[in-house]
This record gives sequence, C-alpha cells and structure tokens, in this order.
Amino acid sequence: MGKRKFSYVVYKLTFPNGKSYIGLDVGAGGHSMRYFGSWNNELVEKDFSREQLADFTIRKQFLFESDEKQEIRKMENKLIVEHKTNNPDVGYNRNPKFRRAV
Repeated sequence: MGKRKFSYVVYKLTFPNGKSYIGLDVGAGGHSMRYFGSWNNELVEKDFSREQLADFTIRKQFLFESDEKQEIRKMENKLIVEHKTNNPDVGYNRNPKFRRAV
C-alpha cells in the first residue's frame, strides 16, 4: 500500500543559479508531479545564457502538505517570507512584496 497523497502542497523550486521559487499546487485532482508553478519566465530567463538554458535542471521539493486549501495558502506566504524567495537576490517570488531593511 502506498503513502497517503495530500490534496495540496507547497513546493520549492531551486534553479541552477541557487535562486528559488515557492508555490502551491491545489489542482482539482490533487497535486501533480508535472506541475512546476507559474513563475515568471522572463525573470528566470534573464539570469541565464542561451547555452545554460539548453541544459537546465530544476529541483522540486515539497515543503508542506495538507488537505485544507486555506491552510496551504497561508503556509505558502509564510514559507516565501521564511525562505526570502521574494527577495530578488534570493528568489523569483514577487509577492508578498520584499522590503529591504533600512
């Protein structure tokens, strides 16, 4: 018997340059291993040369799993802030808005 599959997940994608993106998968039939989020292609592509994009590996990790949609949405924001992936120097999330310390 296989392990229990949760309906929703928060995942972290790590790109070859070390920058990350955190997103959630709340697909109708539960999460899909084929889903890699809605990160901004332009933000990612500008960090890599054409040659680098020709051989590109992304790591996908599940950070949190739940059957509760509200819980998963709250946890996505919490993890974005914790991992600082909304900081343009660290990641590709643009929400919540990153504020540099003054």
